[in-house]
Amino acid sequence: MAAVSSLSFSTIGQISGDRKVNVSSGRYLASNFDGFRFRTSRLCHAVGVRVSATVSPSVIHCMSAATDVPTVSETKSNFLKAYKRPIPSVYNSVLQELIVQQHLMRYKRTYRYDAVFALGFVTVFDQLMEGYPSDEDRDAIFQAYIKALKEDPQQYRIDAKKLEEWASAQTSSSLVEFPSRDGEVEAILKDIAERAGGKGSFSYSRFFAVGLFRLLELANATEPTVLEKLCAALNINKRSVDRDLDVYRNLLSKLVQAKELLKEYVDREKKKREERSESQKANEAVKNCLGEYQYIGQ
Repeated sequence: MAAVSSLSFSTIGQISGDRKVNVSSGRYLASNFDGFRFRTSRLCHAVGVRVSATVSPSVIHCMSAATDVPTVSETKSNFLKAYKRPIPSVYNSVLQELIVQQHLMRYKRTYRYDAVFALGFVTVFDQLMEGYPSDEDRDAIFQAYIKALKEDPQQYRIDAKKLEEWASAQTSSSLVEFPSRDGEVEAILKDIAERAGGKGSFSYSRFFAVGLFRLLELANATEPTVLEKLCAALNINKRSVDRDLDVYRNLLSKLVQAKELLKEYVDREKKKREERSESQKANEAVKNCLGEYQYIGQ
């Protein structure tokens, strides 16, 4: 836990800027985004969704069949068709990289949607898009992104909120004691632990790691042993989680720097526009004075 305790989800400052800005900060961030790739080996084949009969309806299982697997380009095209407005490059560069990697993860044979994964993705998305010029556009981008992956954006938000509310009511000890307790979220976590332990399909990803950390943060679980106990209870490799959280922390750091570059660019352009406006006003004032002078002299 010590390796990630310095990360706070409030570290990204809010900024705003012109939607048509295209600056090097986007390329800068994308070039450092390679570390946030998902480990993928085989594509799975999605045919539909079924809900587990033994756990909460929030635990969704995706089945597979070869004929329905879209290509990466089709997924990206679906996103661009659903959201046609321009996206500033500092956001778009990472979104495009993110959707490619999530497509590969989404169509793995072992992929199963779960609420911890949803919490992790929502956390990453909200951090990435914090400070976006329009809240309405930000939500539309989220909707288009998830639907391009043939999943339900509302389910992502509902599950993320459900886990956030649950974790906020937990302590360091109660968080890791979910196996011995009853409840909707506890059932979700038990299902994950069972599948991760080899009794079903489970596809670990860095979104899942971020989801775990978000649970710890909301429960104010700062003790170094809590993450270890939580990983053990969920049958998750803690070393993988530590490594992936380090990658995520680095991504957030790069995101802060990229947004700072964008803010500097926007401020600089705004100052130039103001200077040009003041110059135009001064020229118009001079012209008006000259016109009046010439009129009086006639």
